[in-house]
Amino acid sequence: MQQKNMFRNLAALVLGASLCLAAGACGTSDDGDGGAKNAEGKTTQGYDVTKVETVDEIAALVPDDVKSDGRLTVGMDTSYAPAEFLAEDGRTPVGYDVDLSKALAKVMGLEAEDKVASFDLIIPAVGSKYDIGISSFTITPERMGAVDFVSMYKAGSTWVTKKGNPDGIDPKDVCGQTIAVQTATTQEEEVAALNEQCKADGKEEIEVLTNKLQTDVTTNVTTGKASAFYADTPVSGYAIAQTDGQLETLGEDVGVTKQGIVVKKGDKQMAEAVRKAMQHLMDDGTYEAILEEWGVQGGAIDKAEINPTDTK
Repeated sequence: MQQKNMFRNLAALVLGASLCLAAGACGTSDDGDGGAKNAEGKTTQGYDVTKVETVDEIAALVPDDVKSDGRLTVGMDTSYAPAEFLAEDGRTPVGYDVDLSKALAKVMGLEAEDKVASFDLIIPAVGSKYDIGISSFTITPERMGAVDFVSMYKAGSTWVTKKGNPDGIDPKDVCGQTIAVQTATTQEEEVAALNEQCKADGKEEIEVLTNKLQTDVTTNVTTGKASAFYADTPVSGYAIAQTDGQLETLGEDVGVTKQGIVVKKGDKQMAEAVRKAMQHLMDDGTYEAILEEWGVQGGAIDKAEINPTDTK
């Protein structure tokens, strides 16, 4: 499936997600099948994971406290389409990260239970509230100081502005501009660093608008509150597609880096179970098929590693 067609098919889904996020009444569910079903029983897009089978030797590695209830509890921020967002029912998580979590759980002999959470609250809760976190987490040395990672994807960052770039944004110099970013992302850190450089150079400071939800970050640009936003490349591409031509990218993708599944720091048994399950999905073709279903296969990697030393 071509990416532009996938985005076109997904555009309608964002409406329900936006309404749910605005109301603050989002729930969670896991149907265990290939697509999320709305109240009318209509199945939305997603990869069919019903044929993914348990691998006994991998399931045996799962810690007893995780497999005791038969569920893999996954923390994710569902404002980050097409990785993870809410279906037309406004309650059910869908996206390529969601499909990967379901397939991963099946290999481990479990059923995924995806829990909606604010991005900045997921990492601190892994190991207590959540068994793992899957939410387009860029692997960084700072984060590896707090949790362990299993690499699963790679993505860069992209600058996005209104169509025609009315404010004349130059990605190489955003001093004096109003820039929108999502809270606790690597992009927020990078823009903060750029702002420090602006101050050191005696230039006008960047006005940084932060929001917990990427959907709000995007809205800040479409409504003119911010001149541009900075986000993961797949997210930026989706935002451009679903805003019906209101937005465009600026410059080239920046800093392609591996993303990973978050595991409790020091839980070697769980980390190895997740690593082997993800590697199994990579080796048997399920991983690539899921990414192709969502048109994001360009970020595929072929090796799942625990705390990779090379994150590029």
